[in-house]
Amino acid sequence: MPIDDASSPRVPLADVTPPIALGPLDGRYRPTVAPLVDHLSEAALNRARVEVEVEWVIHLTSHAVVPGAPALAPDEERYLRDVVATFGADEIAELAEIERTTVHDVKAVEYFLKRRIAAAPEALRPDTVLPQVNELVHFALTSEDVNNLSYALMVRGAVREVWFPAAVALSDEVAALAAEHAAVPMLALTHGQPATPTTLGKEIAVLAHRLRRQLRRIASDEYLGKLNGATGTYGAHLAAVPDADWQMVSRTFVEHLGLTWNPLTTQIESHDWQAELYADVARFNRVLHNLATDVWTYISRGVFTQIPVAGATGSSTMPHKVNPIRFENAEANLEISCALLDTLASTLVTSRLQRDLTDSTTQRNIGPAFGHSLLAIDNVRRGLRALSVDEELLARELDGNWEVLGEAVQSAMRAASVAGVAGMDNPYERLKELTRGRRLTAQDMREFVDGLGLPAETTERLRNLSPATYTGLATALVAHLE
Repeated sequence: MPIDDASSPRVPLADVTPPIALGPLDGRYRPTVAPLVDHLSEAALNRARVEVEVEWVIHLTSHAVVPGAPALAPDEERYLRDVVATFGADEIAELAEIERTTVHDVKAVEYFLKRRIAAAPEALRPDTVLPQVNELVHFALTSEDVNNLSYALMVRGAVREVWFPAAVALSDEVAALAAEHAAVPMLALTHGQPATPTTLGKEIAVLAHRLRRQLRRIASDEYLGKLNGATGTYGAHLAAVPDADWQMVSRTFVEHLGLTWNPLTTQIESHDWQAELYADVARFNRVLHNLATDVWTYISRGVFTQIPVAGATGSSTMPHKVNPIRFENAEANLEISCALLDTLASTLVTSRLQRDLTDSTTQRNIGPAFGHSLLAIDNVRRGLRALSVDEELLARELDGNWEVLGEAVQSAMRAASVAGVAGMDNPYERLKELTRGRRLTAQDMREFVDGLGLPAETTERLRNLSPATYTGLATALVAHLE
C-alpha cells in the first residue's frame, strides 16, 4: 500500500534554522573546502567588487586623472581600504538589503561604498576630502570592468592561497612515497597481464612527475583583466576627460592589482585565461584520478594494505572489510570537478557580439569546481597516509612469474647474434614457444639459458637474473623527482 504523504506531514527542512545546505560542499564536506569560501563565494565576490571600486578611486586621485579631484591623504586611503578589510557579516547583510532595491549587484556595491564615503566626516575627521570624490566611485565603469577584475582577483587568490598549496603538498607526498619504495621490486601488469618487473617506487614516481608537470603549467598561468568601458572603447572615459591617457590609466590600474592587462576586448574580458587555467587544473585532476584508480587497484591486488582506523566501519554487514573509500571518494569528486571545469572553459570563451550574460551565472560555479578538486586532493592525501606495502606478496608474485625473463633472454640472444655468435636464430620465436601461456620455474629458465650456447659471461648474467632483480634502472629513475 503506498504511503499517504497527506496523512504524515513532515517538518519542512527548507525552514530549519540554521539553514541546511543543498549541496555536499556546504554541508557534509564543509570543513575541507571552507578556505575557498574566502575567495570564491558570493560574499567574496562582493568584497572583491568593493576592493576594485576602492582601488579605482585611489588610483584616479593619486594619479590626478580627473581634473579638480583632490589628492587623498594617507589616512583617507586607509579609511577606504578598511572598508574592504572589515567587510563581514553586517556588510554582507547591508549589501543584500541595498540589492533588493537596485536589483543589480554591482550598483548595490557602488551605493554601499558611497554610504561609507558619506560617513567619512563623522567616522574619520570633519575636514576629510572624501565626500568630494563621491562621484569617482564607479567613474566611467561598466559592471564588467568591476566583475572581470574581481573574478581575476578571486580565482588568483583561491588558486595561489588554497588550491595550489594543497596540490603541491599532495604531489610532494606522492614523491616521498615513491622515494621510500624506489627499490621495492614489483611485477608489472600491462593489459592486466604479468610483464617486465619494475619497482613500486618508480611507478608511483611516474604519477608524481605527471602531477608536478601540470602544477608547473598552473603556476605559470596568467590572470588577465580589463578596464575600458561598455564596449571596450573608452567612450565614456574620453567624453568625460578627453585629455587623459586612458589606455595608460587602465593598464597601470590593472597591473596595480597584480593582473595582466588585456588591451583589446568587447564589454567583457574574453575569459580565455580562465579557460586555459581550468583546462590545466582539469588535467591535473585527471592525472590524480589515474593515481586514485591505480592505488585502488594496488589495494585490490594486495600490494597496498590499508591501516585500519580505530572505531571505523568498512561495511555495514561484512566486518572484515577495510574499503578504499578515500580513493573512491576522490575519483567521484575529480570527475565532478572536471565536468564543471570543462563546462566553464567551453562556455566562458564565447559571448554573443559585445555582451551576453551567460558568463555571469557560469562563473558563480567556479567555487564548486575547485571545491570538488580540493576535496579529492584531501581524500587522496588521507588515503595515502593509511597505506602499508606488502613486500612479501610482491616477492611471491615475482617468484611465480619467471616467464617474464623471456624478454631479457631473447634480447640478449639478439645482441649475441649481432656480435656473431652462432645458434642465435629466431630468438623471439624461441622464447615465445617456451613461455607463452605457461608458468616457468627458476629451474626451467636456467636450463633453457644453459642450452643456448651464449658466451659464458652472458650465460652467467642471465642465470643470476631473477624477476626480482630484473628491474633495469627503475630505482635510479625515481631520482628524476628531486
